[in-house]
Amino acid sequence: MPYQFDKISVLVVEDNQPMALMAKSILETFGIQTVVLAKNGEEGFETFCKQNNDIILADWMMKPMDGISLTRAIRNEARSPNPFVPIILMTGFSEKLRVEQARDSGVSEFLVKPFEAKDLYKRVVQVIERPRQFIRCETFFGPDRRRKADPNFVGPWRRETDHSLKDLT
Repeated sequence: MPYQFDKISVLVVEDNQPMALMAKSILETFGIQTVVLAKNGEEGFETFCKQNNDIILADWMMKPMDGISLTRAIRNEARSPNPFVPIILMTGFSEKLRVEQARDSGVSEFLVKPFEAKDLYKRVVQVIERPRQFIRCETFFGPDRRRKADPNFVGPWRRETDHSLKDLT
């Protein structure tokens, strides 16, 4: 389903200028008219606090504040105007441990560099069409880390209220 993205704003937080400009160009190709650039997580957080963008596309490896720290700030800082904003994290690292670390920081979607325009489009559509409920507990605030119920799960349920499937034990 094609979308009309002309009313949304995207904040691209990327310290590599050619990558930031490429991401901006791709997003504009999708019809997004408002694409704002920030050079690192600190600048990105300040910009987000002022502009309250609809989607954030952030690189992982930046200094002085990286994409994981930016995500945690957006999700947990009192100054954040919208802790529920979708955050798509870009990185050249695709190891399972890295993906889990990003997920556990509150990232909405994960995008491995280098990527094609269709990959970025899929992530943008994913955060629009299939937003996940947010979870708050002592050590985490962000999108539910579980994507789907596993009908083959035979272990104990982690929450007493989780009755989506019968106890298979």
